Order: sequence, then C-alpha cells, then structure tokens
Amino acid sequence: MALRGFLVSTTVQNSLLCSAPLVPFRVLVWCITLTWFACASCRAQDLSPRAYIITPIHSNAVVLTYSLQTGGIFINPTLPINNANGTLHGFIFSYFHTFSFFGRSANVTALLPYTVGNFRADVEGVPTQVYRSGLADSGFRFSVNLHGGPAMDLVDFISWKQKLLVGSSLTITAPTGQYNPMVLVNTGTNRWGFKPEIGFSRRWGHWILDAYGGVWFFTENHEYFSHNAFFPGVNTQLQNPLGALEAHLSYDVRPRLWLSADGNYFYGGSTNLNGVRTLGTLIANSKIGVTASVPVHKHQSLKFSYSYGAIARVGGHYHNVAVGWQYSWFGRPN
Repeated sequence: MALRGFLVSTTVQNSLLCSAPLVPFRVLVWCITLTWFACASCRAQDLSPRAYIITPIHSNAVVLTYSLQTGGIFINPTLPINNANGTLHGFIFSYFHTFSFFGRSANVTALLPYTVGNFRADVEGVPTQVYRSGLADSGFRFSVNLHGGPAMDLVDFISWKQKLLVGSSLTITAPTGQYNPMVLVNTGTNRWGFKPEIGFSRRWGHWILDAYGGVWFFTENHEYFSHNAFFPGVNTQLQNPLGALEAHLSYDVRPRLWLSADGNYFYGGSTNLNGVRTLGTLIANSKIGVTASVPVHKHQSLKFSYSYGAIARVGGHYHNVAVGWQYSWFGRPN
C-alpha cells in the first residue's frame, strides 16, 4: 500500500520567510499557500493494483514499504514563489488479514507511516529550505466482495477460477500523527478522512483489468495554525470532498509474478479557511505508473513500483519510486 496522508511539519520560525511577527501578512499567506500545495498532492493519491483480488480466508501478510518522491511543486503563478521542489521519504508498516463476512470474502488492512521531507523554494527571490520528519496519520481499510468471490478456505480456493469480481471498501485515516496547532504544517492532519469506494476486477486468462471509483470526505481541523504570534485565536480548515478514479491492467507471467500498468485521476479537494474558500486550491491531478510483484520465497515477495505526475494542476509533480517486502502465511494469527 502506497503512502497515505503525508504532511511535512514546520514551525513559524522556520517556514519560508515566516521568521518574525513583523513579517507582512501577505508573505504569511504565500507561505501557507506554498506549504499546502507542497502537501496536497501527497494525500491519498495512491496507485494500488489488484486491490479487489480475493485470497483464501485466514490469509495474513505483513508489509514493509519504502517510497521516494521527488520533483517540482506547481503553485499559482501570481504568487512570488519560484523553483519550488520537494523530496519525500516514506516508511510504512502494514498488516493484512482476510476472513469470511456473511459468507463473502473480506479483508482488513492497517498501516502506520513515518515520513521525512525536504522542501526548497525561492520566496520573493530569497532561497529557503525546510526539513521535517515524524509519524503521519495511521490508516485502516475494510474491503468486502459483493459478487464473484465467496469466502473460501485454501483447498477450495486452489480449484476456483476468477471471472468478474465486484467489491466495496471503506478506507479511514485517523488523526494519530504528530500535530501541534502552533506550527504551520504537521506530519499529522488533526482530522479524520473517509473514503468509500467500489471496484471491479475482471480476468481473461493471464490478463486482469481493475477499475475503482471513490470519494474522500474529511472532517474539519478545528485548530489549524492557531495560538501563535500570527493568529493568537483559533483557525479552522475544511477540505472539500475529493473524487478519485483508478484503473490497472496487469499480466500474470506465472503464479505470484505479475506486471501492471497503472493510472488514476483526482478532482476536487479545495479548502475553506474559517468558512471562506481558499482560491487556487482545487486539485485536478493524475498519475501514471507501473508495478511489478516478484516472489522470492514460499512466504516472501518483493513489489516494485514507479509512478509520475502526468497531470498536476497544483501540488507536487513528483517521480515516485517504491519498494516493498511482504511476508505472508495462511492460518489464524496466534
């Protein structure tokens, strides 16, 4: 599972020319705009092939993933910010388990991410740089098959042949990351996120076509950049719903060895600060990429992926490389 919910933390004193209470308010607004753009494209825009493929009940897996994202950041050209770019490192531990849910195949996934980021930009001609790291918000996903995938043990699963699968899922991000309302941006978001989704998977011999559609909904951050020298009171920020479409075409070379071409599109997600819409924050981004899964042992496999921001209206226009190690087993967890 790729990186969900990344935000790079910074303090007022260190963030992009916001170094003193006497700084002009317009420069502070530019700083807030830049840091929001830097983070917006890193939230929830994952490429996840074969997300609705079913496995036998009582299947388990632990996954360790490292990802590197680097590239430029697209910003409103009317702002005096140039040469904005970022480099992000993500480390994710996740656990996966399958079970029977009223006779249908179902699974849950839990993940805990840690992120490190470097951002650079010229603000009004002055080079600036920010480095931060910390725990990001944890994520949870529940998925259940609605058609084509009854719950099966390993013996029955071996003789089963996939045709059309239809499933639904609910992904939740919890505000468990590090958060301090006095700083401009944090590794945690101080809000909940919910993404209901429906997806299908169709197999033709060695080929599998996947497609998903869902919408992210977010709760309000009741303490956004508050209780400091710039805003002694309390600010609230709300991100509007963010629609997501995703598609994958993959090919089985042999059992457990497969390749996939991936793509997605996100639209929406503009923000409101204290009930007023923030101009220039509408997301209309797309990523394309490739994924490969390679078995290395009976219980172990490696996954490699690369993606690129093919379309980026605002936010990071990143190259993303990820490597994951998975250990899986059958049976009830002890």
